[in-house]
Amino acid sequence: MAYINENYLKLPGSYLFAEVARRVSEYKKNHPSADIIRLGIGDVTLPLPQASIDAMHKAVDEMAHAETFRGYGPEQGYPFLIEAVRKHNYTDRGLDIAADEIFISDGSKSDCGNIQEIFAENSTVAITDPVYPVYLDTNVMAGRTGTLKEDGHFEGVVYLASNAENNFCPALPKEHVDMLYLCCPNNPTGTTLSHSELKKWVDYARANDTVILFDAAYAAYISEPDVPRSIYEIEGAKDVAIEFRSFSKTAGFTGTRCGYTVIPKTVTAKAKDGSRHPLNALWNRRHCTKFNGTAYIVQRGAEAIYTEEGQAQVKENISYYMENARIIREGLKTAGITAFGGINAPYIWLKTPGGLKSWDFFDKLLDTGNVVGTPGVGFGPCGEGYFRLTAFGDRENTERAVERISKLKF
Repeated sequence: MAYINENYLKLPGSYLFAEVARRVSEYKKNHPSADIIRLGIGDVTLPLPQASIDAMHKAVDEMAHAETFRGYGPEQGYPFLIEAVRKHNYTDRGLDIAADEIFISDGSKSDCGNIQEIFAENSTVAITDPVYPVYLDTNVMAGRTGTLKEDGHFEGVVYLASNAENNFCPALPKEHVDMLYLCCPNNPTGTTLSHSELKKWVDYARANDTVILFDAAYAAYISEPDVPRSIYEIEGAKDVAIEFRSFSKTAGFTGTRCGYTVIPKTVTAKAKDGSRHPLNALWNRRHCTKFNGTAYIVQRGAEAIYTEEGQAQVKENISYYMENARIIREGLKTAGITAFGGINAPYIWLKTPGGLKSWDFFDKLLDTGNVVGTPGVGFGPCGEGYFRLTAFGDRENTERAVERISKLKF
């Protein structure tokens, strides 16, 4: 007799973005002529940088000849990409990260979800609320939580409220936690932590033997000088933090799939006998067992963004999206809607007008404005009464969406 992993039964019926897609599909079925503008899922719309396209074409040609053909590559990633990542994002910024502390993958979503496998099943998990759903859902699947309560919280999880009242800077946990997820710039709120604020978290982790799981997928969008691009800019972070980075939003690799995780060999955790073990070695073992490496062609494309022309093209694309963010943020303000984010991240987090609940606002916006966003409550109970819009649409649709929202009556 085969039995299921009943932890999956604790989860809500569908993943947040699957439910958004279902509702939009149902609406489109009933209103086939509706001109729907999608600012919901955080998917890019601009093409890959030309430098990446050229590099990938060259790599495809290499695969056509026996003397340059590539089969299985190193699971951790090809040295050419690891060194490019290491130089551009770390050593050139004065951060001492070794090559064997960087693991190339098929995207930070996978790594953020899979990292929990190297921690004990009874580890206590803390997440900011609201936050990217993958952190919580994968720990539910692994059995680290109790059941879902009526208030939307899972038993056994430490929730750290992040809202306008605390300027989206949640308080440190009052109890001990083993695993602490931080996302900065934050998805969904688009807000950030300053250097001094992030130092508080690193100090907490060092004092409490906690590992910080730091999602920096949107680091390339940071514009303000006091916001760290990497957690390793904070003294002591190399002892307590794992960092996740992505090419998806940085260089348009959402459909191409490439990211990386940094695990300094100085980050350790305990076994039951009290001995300490580097998490780098555990992740390397997991990575080699369950992953055959990111495609050579994709890694060549990723490497190309670190060339002079690649950097210029990436910056141009990011500027395009951040101009969209400005248009949305200022348009909402003109319409009398309170909004946050959109300065160091491509997300705008708005307070739903008229006291509407998040899903009610979703339905009204879709029905009367034909605009799709993401209900804030889907990111956690503290997201109720909020709504996320992305800046990843094209310019024309972004402007049209803002115009439509501005005309709605609440």
